[in-house]
Amino acid sequence: EKVDINNASEYRKRKTRKKRKKEKDKEVNIISNAEVQKQLKETLKKFEQKNTSKLKKAKKQEKKEKLIKKQKAEEREKAILRVTEFMTVKELSSLMNFPTNEVIEFFWNLDQPVTINSRLSKDLIELITEEYNFQIEFVSSSEEEEIGEILNSDENRKVLRPPIVTVMGHVDHGKTSLLDYIRETNVVSKEAGGITQHIGAYSVKLSDEKRITFIDTPGHEAFTTMRARGASITDIAIIVVSAVDNVMPQTDEAIDHAKAAGVPIIFAINKMDKPGADSQKIRQQLAERNVLVESWGGNYGDIEISAKTGQGIKELLERIWLEAELLELKANPDRDAIAVVLEARLDKGRGYMTNIIVRTGTLHIGDVIVAGAHFGKVKAMNNELNKRMKEAGPSTPVQILGLNGAAEPGDYLLVVENEKIAREKANKKAQILHEMQMQAKQKLSLEEISRRLAEGEKLDLNFIIKADVKGSIDALVNKITEFSNDEVSVNVVRAAVGQISESDVMLAAASKAIIIGFNVRPSSVARKTAEDKEVEIRLYSVIYDLLNDVEFTVKGMLKPVFKEEIIGSAEVMQIFKVSKVGTIAGSIVRDGKIVQNSKVRLIRDGIVVYDGKLNSLKRFKNDAKEVLKGYECGIGIENFNDIKVGDFIEAYKEIEVEKE
Repeated sequence: EKVDINNASEYRKRKTRKKRKKEKDKEVNIISNAEVQKQLKETLKKFEQKNTSKLKKAKKQEKKEKLIKKQKAEEREKAILRVTEFMTVKELSSLMNFPTNEVIEFFWNLDQPVTINSRLSKDLIELITEEYNFQIEFVSSSEEEEIGEILNSDENRKVLRPPIVTVMGHVDHGKTSLLDYIRETNVVSKEAGGITQHIGAYSVKLSDEKRITFIDTPGHEAFTTMRARGASITDIAIIVVSAVDNVMPQTDEAIDHAKAAGVPIIFAINKMDKPGADSQKIRQQLAERNVLVESWGGNYGDIEISAKTGQGIKELLERIWLEAELLELKANPDRDAIAVVLEARLDKGRGYMTNIIVRTGTLHIGDVIVAGAHFGKVKAMNNELNKRMKEAGPSTPVQILGLNGAAEPGDYLLVVENEKIAREKANKKAQILHEMQMQAKQKLSLEEISRRLAEGEKLDLNFIIKADVKGSIDALVNKITEFSNDEVSVNVVRAAVGQISESDVMLAAASKAIIIGFNVRPSSVARKTAEDKEVEIRLYSVIYDLLNDVEFTVKGMLKPVFKEEIIGSAEVMQIFKVSKVGTIAGSIVRDGKIVQNSKVRLIRDGIVVYDGKLNSLKRFKNDAKEVLKGYECGIGIENFNDIKVGDFIEAYKEIEVEKE
């Protein structure tokens, strides 16, 4: 066959071009793959470097956070939070530096629905701070803390202030007559029946440099509360005793209240001008009450006086100044005033009149004030002689007009910047008082004290004893105090002859004491006051019943001691897995017996693996109360399923041993 030369040449050319193109494409493919591999490696390397950097950064951040968390925990353990009862959730979360919603969630999880403005009881505050390892210290209130700081500040600006002296004693022993002589006025004639019917505070000028503020408390038994109030704000207490009479029950009460206030006491033995006056008899009776005066080698001052003739008055005033100099009483007059409310009443024509004594600073007309849950502005100010005053300095007693309500005796009166701050402080105090009233009051009974001490709280057990005769008093005091031991301190706050009075109840409430009456009964007023104050009164006619009750109470307050008693043991022979129940140990009782609901230990090779409670006990398919030695049974242990054949289950119980 003839071949077309031209066509053959063209064919070869095309074939050569295809071959070259194929080789070129192959070369291009090889280069592309190499580049891809190279780029891929570089990308992976960058990615790994980026991830490594991120990982290092994350680890570094995690380490930093752990360190910060650890430092915060250490700071939290070192720092002591100063908290007050009934503070709000917002205040507590701010103090803890925690988010408010976290604090609210904590209480909601404990079935305590609270809001941001809810006020928290002491128990709830202790609960959350303990959970987050905070150390706390309860202070009475932010107001009292603020006042304490003020009274302790400005030391270089403080100057000596007049002493505040409280005059106390039995009715008609001459308290007001003594003040009457000192002030050279006739207050007695203005009082109903010659008896002081309200707290009177008087500033007496002895010389240009010497002033004394006297508080004359009522002597009548119905005004025991006022006497206690007077003793709580005083620097020095004078107890007036008549030399022609005896140391009376109200004298004893005055001594108890003055001792409780922790102030120096001076006994003024009055009416030495009268026939039959016997000061040694008074000193003897005081000694019988463990009150030894200086003339008999004791620590209490004793001055013989006559409020009628003036005998010994000069010596009494010198003694007051001596005590005042030893106390170094100082205050800063160049600051806003802080005062204490003595009494408040409503004058229908004028408004609420408030008797106060300035503790520090100077009070002026027009000052914005707050006292407890009440506030206002000082509109008028009078002294004890009803003379107008523009200002009152430290230790000055005045009567002011301007509060919008009757302040409680003992409330602090503060001067603040403006009415808005005064209203906020008063509303806050009102809310706290409301919360305190709403909360259930715990009755201080013998059983309650026993329960609290059994939980680890160490308490003093205080008693006030009233009996029909002095001999019974001595016997009871000696016997009751013998029950004191290392864990329980039994104290007799007061022991006296006579009916249980309102005064006894008030003292019991203040000192958290229980009143014991032996062959005596409380007055109707005392009974009602005891119910209001929730003070327990126990009445006895047989001394042995009384002592047995006290002894049993002290024993109940001792920390319990438990002794362990083994009931029985069983060997595990076979294991059964029961759905929705757990592991049941098929066992045989080797010793004693196994009792339902007893405490058990799982022992494996002589080692206690688990200590818990027996959950179920069966004989075949029936529940059993107990299974005796030699019998088979099925045993289930509460919250524990890791039971093996060969284990021993030991049942035991704890017996409380009475401590002596």
